[in-house]
Amino acid sequence: MIPYFQIKSYIRHWLHVVDEHSIHSPFFFDFYEKVIRNKNKSESFEDIERVRKKLLESAMEIDVQDLGASSAYFKNEKRTLSKVAATSISPATVCEFLYRIVHYQQATSVVELGTSAGITTLYLSKNLSSLVTTFEGHSVLSDIALTNFESFKTKNIKLIQGNIDTTLPDFLQSPAKINFVLMDANHRYEPTIRYFQLLSRRMAEKGIIVIDDINHSKEMARAWKELRHHDLVYGSVDLYRCGILFFDPTLNRQHYTWAL
Repeated sequence: MIPYFQIKSYIRHWLHVVDEHSIHSPFFFDFYEKVIRNKNKSESFEDIERVRKKLLESAMEIDVQDLGASSAYFKNEKRTLSKVAATSISPATVCEFLYRIVHYQQATSVVELGTSAGITTLYLSKNLSSLVTTFEGHSVLSDIALTNFESFKTKNIKLIQGNIDTTLPDFLQSPAKINFVLMDANHRYEPTIRYFQLLSRRMAEKGIIVIDDINHSKEMARAWKELRHHDLVYGSVDLYRCGILFFDPTLNRQHYTWAL
């Protein structure tokens, strides 16, 4: 059963949705046309979707401990890989949307928090000019993801396994700037705010952070509302499933609600 909070949030979202006719910013109009509306596939993802299909059909049992918010789908740690894939991997439409952002930016430095089985990571890596650094706390899922990366012979993915509370601060000791971040790991208020604060210090001037599941719970909605008003955020987009934060100071603190 869908929680009442999510139903209410969904209705509120759709009451505020606007289309291209209400977008007056040249940047956001261009972003809307080329990233949100542009569904023409300039890249083939059939090879990745075949891997997703195998995962969805796998009866292999794995032990997965919830490191973030408790799962609404599982009551214990032993789960079939097919069910994990069905509940934790973003749909193809969302993966393609994330790829379009990275391609639009021509992002050279991409960070993903929450590798899972690596499907979204493979989409992000399709932009060959990007180095994708992905973080996963579960060793079993990390091994599955690595196997998938190896099958594609990818050269632009670096997987960092371990507790993100430790591995992310270590990674961010480097002064290198980051163009794009996908936060899809710990769906709770405190870690979301903490990870954002760490990452925001390393974002490029026109960097973008996407926060997944902003309506997963009241605390995630609270985190989203707080972060879109952060001093370093100059533009934001609410897509209901996820939120986009823009670090470009020329955007003059604009906010939009769109349908994905």
